[in-house]
Amino acid sequence: MSIRPILIHPDPRLKKKTDPVTEITDALRATAHDMLDTMYDAPGIGLAGPQVGLMQRIIVMDCIKDPEAAPRPMVLINPQIVWSSESRNIHEEGCLSIPDQYADVERPAEVEVRWLSLDGAEQSEHFTGLWATCVQHEIDHLDGRLFIDYLTPLKRQLITRKMTKLKRERARM
Repeated sequence: MSIRPILIHPDPRLKKKTDPVTEITDALRATAHDMLDTMYDAPGIGLAGPQVGLMQRIIVMDCIKDPEAAPRPMVLINPQIVWSSESRNIHEEGCLSIPDQYADVERPAEVEVRWLSLDGAEQSEHFTGLWATCVQHEIDHLDGRLFIDYLTPLKRQLITRKMTKLKRERARM
């Protein structure tokens, strides 16, 4: 397994809609494990294919934050939200592709998601709380949407400028 570089906004790949996974191969399974390693190393609670340059509908996540609790790594292939609650939740969100920037985002409080597992079996789960926020955030990545797209144009522009500056600074290192 290996840690993959995470793309930083603004990068055109982060704004593109991804293609469905048509075949679950050993290469895709290896990529999923790399994505989990990359997410844990960052550290983060979710990571989507486009963030590591993979333009396919795959996300990984693990919202267990308690160091005493067992981790719950999840790989979701071709995830889709099949139901969302009318009740809303506001969570402060961040993103590994937009480091050190956080903002409150309002989303449905609960969602039902269907996806394929790494063995090709169809899965479904009802997510609430942080899990619901995370899965919606990561599915947004698959559709070319970032959490800053929910912010006012002024806030979005400010964060984009900071990220452009960060990328320039990292390029000089």
